[in-house]
Parts: sequence; C-alpha cells; structure tokens
Amino acid sequence: MTTFSIQPQHSKDLRFASLQPLVRVTFTYKVHFTYGLFDLPNPILAQAIATQGEKSPKQVVAVVDGGLLLHHHQLLEQLTAYAHKYQDTIKLAVEPIIIPGGEAAKNDSSLVERLHKVIHDVGLCRHSYVLAIGGGSVLDMAGYAAATAHRGLRLIRVPTTVLAQNDSGVGVKNGINAFGKKNFIGTFAPPYAVLNDFAFLTSLSDRDWRSGIAEAVKVALIKDADFFQLMEIQAQALVNRNMDAMQQLIYRCAQLHLEHITHQGDPFEAGSSRPLDFGHWAAHKLEQLTNYALRHGEAVAIGIALDTTYSYLAGFLSKLEWRRVLHLLQALGFNLYVSALVEGLHQPNHPQSLFRGLSEFREHLGGELTITLLQKIGQGIEVHQVDLLLYEQAILLLYKFAQSAGKR
Repeated sequence: MTTFSIQPQHSKDLRFASLQPLVRVTFTYKVHFTYGLFDLPNPILAQAIATQGEKSPKQVVAVVDGGLLLHHHQLLEQLTAYAHKYQDTIKLAVEPIIIPGGEAAKNDSSLVERLHKVIHDVGLCRHSYVLAIGGGSVLDMAGYAAATAHRGLRLIRVPTTVLAQNDSGVGVKNGINAFGKKNFIGTFAPPYAVLNDFAFLTSLSDRDWRSGIAEAVKVALIKDADFFQLMEIQAQALVNRNMDAMQQLIYRCAQLHLEHITHQGDPFEAGSSRPLDFGHWAAHKLEQLTNYALRHGEAVAIGIALDTTYSYLAGFLSKLEWRRVLHLLQALGFNLYVSALVEGLHQPNHPQSLFRGLSEFREHLGGELTITLLQKIGQGIEVHQVDLLLYEQAILLLYKFAQSAGKR
C-alpha cells in the first residue's frame, strides 16, 4: 500500500514553496519450511509463483549454486520435471544458470552482468521471477541482480545451507563485495517468497552445517535467553547432526530474525543501530583478512567471542555468562582464535588491522558508530565508542581461553 500526503508550504513566492510527500509501502512475503521442495507432489513452489488475478504461466530464470550439483546430481532434471508438471504456472525462460558457490559468487561482479544480460535477452518483466537456489552468497548475488533489473523483479529464494535458511536468506538484504569490503554494493529488497527445504541440509559438510549455527547463537544472545539455553542442552545433538534439533534451531532463529526486522521499526537500516550484526564488525573484517578462508559463520563465531569478551572486560557482562558463551561456541566445534586477530594490532589504520573493521562498519551503516555488546545473555546493549586498548586485552584473553581449551 502506498499513500501520498502533499503538504505545501504556502507562499506567494514559489522560490520558497515546498512539497513533502509521505510514502508508505507495506511488504509481505512468506517463509515456508518443507522437505523435498522439487518432489512432484509438493505444490509449494508452484503455489508461491501462482498469483491470483495475473496471467500464467510466469517466466522464471533459475539460478543454481554449482556446489549443490556435486551432491544433488539430479537437481536440474528435477527442476525441469517440476516445471513441466506445473507448466500452467511455471515456464523456465532458459536453462538453469549455474553460478559458483561460496564467496566467489559475491566477489565477481561479472556474474551480476551475466544475469542482467539473460534477463534482458529473454525479455523478463517485473512480474517474472528469479528463482535463486543455493547458499547465502549465491542468494545475495542473484538477489542484487533481480533487484536492479527493471528496478526489481520478483525474487524467490531457496536457501540450501543452515546459515541461509536461518538468517541471510529470510531477510531483506542483497549484495556483493567490492573494494575489499563485504557487501559494499547492494540493495534492500524483500523477496517474493522464501522456501526452506530441509532436505538440502543432509548433504552439507560438517563445517557448513556448523557454520550456520553461529547466527542462531548470535540472535539468542541479544534476543532470547531461553533459546540460548536450549542450544546449550542440544549442543551435542547439533554436533551429531540431529535433524530435529537443527530444524528447531533454524525455525526459531528465522522467527527471531523476522520479528526484529518487522517489529523494530528499521528494516532498511536507516538509523545507526544494527543489533542483528552483533559480532559482525570483526567477522566481516576477518573474512577479508583471511582471504575468505573463514566461512562467514566461522568468522561470526569469533566476532561473537571477541565482543562477548570485551563486554565482560568492560563490566557489562558477568564472568559466568562470558564463560557460558565461549563454552557453547567451543562445544559446537568453533575455533575462537585466528592469527588475523593480531596482525597490525597496534596500528589501527594499518590495512591489515582488525580495527579497520570498526570504521568500515560505521561507514557501511552511516551515522555514528553503533556496536551491540552484551549486558546479559538474551539482552544486548548499544555503545557508540569503544576502547581499543581494552579490545587488545580481549583478544589476548580470547587467545588464552582458546589455548587452555586446546590443552584439555
């Protein structure tokens, strides 16, 4: 719904007149949870594309994470068969476009140009669909391409990793990396629908299975102490790849994420507060400093550990709760220390310094620096300045904690 309120400032001299439009836009999209999305009897995808009152079938360009095909060999055939089964609704405009998975998808701007060219060549309109199937990086890149073609095509996300299903894939952001900075180019553009298929999780490596859990720890720490406690109880089950435990984690994490962006009043981050990025100022910089050898979730786990340790040293968080956070991260299998934390440590403006991540974080959001720290498990606190010497102590303490854990 869009309404305009014109409020002219009355003046005989139009050089001093003004118009003040008020634009309200309501976005609605569904996040579905299913198993076997492309199984022929499963109608969820077809139902998501079928739009009441519009002509069908709809043109669809499918973008597929190439890494999926190593484990889901029949995925392309399944997609083609599904489109044939529901041909009254879905028309694949071209053969599915295969994109490299992982951060490579966001580091290569030519992939966006490639998708734009396909969208142009097949004549997609704004009532057509980009169907993005893959991990968070592929969804981010395809989402950016969709949002910038014709000022916005309809995007359906099919997240295939834990991290994408519980966090990045359900939100409203799209983007690619540029100038050595994470998500430097991007848009806020809500998807048309999100379809989480738990079947894709069965083929994840242990590393990718674990990586996405970091975002659940993050949102629990700032939003839901009971959820954090549940993860403490289920840590071993999660490590052992218990699907029921993982499904509960993904659902609750996605729910908390959506509650925040729909009820906290700033889904497009117009202000200076970004609590859902707790631990991320360091995480984004660590990804870059390690040349993306760290998965996003692995970097987030270290960023959480660092900001939790700083919160303890700054007097916001108790020692008991500090230890609980780090013990859970370790129990889940995360490494809490990498050498990139200390490179250029005493030179904040050094290109390799972790602390450059603070200025990049502020620049990316705008306004004053706003960092979320922990007041207690389940409750964050925002600060607008930090003590770099105290952060150096936090890094040292994190190193000692990781070392002592390694000796046990």
